[in-house]
Amino acid sequence: GRDDLGLDVAYVYTRSAPDGWRGDPHRIGLADVNDHGWPPGLEPLNYVCGPTGFVETVADLLVGLGHQTRRVKTERFGPTG
Repeated sequence: GRDDLGLDVAYVYTRSAPDGWRGDPHRIGLADVNDHGWPPGLEPLNYVCGPTGFVETVADLLVGLGHQTRRVKTERFGPTG
């Protein structure tokens, strides 16, 4: 049994990765979301938070994979000042 209530976390490093990290830094893409996300048939609630461009990209990928838009929750932030 799991005691994490179904929370799964996968990391993608954009510019540089920590020592010992397997894989190359890259922008998140379809393969990342498809490989590490839950399938739409399980009807997961997806949370996406970050800068607007990131949020729009990931939300579009999720919907393109068949997730219902009402189950994709987004929060955007940008620079301050």
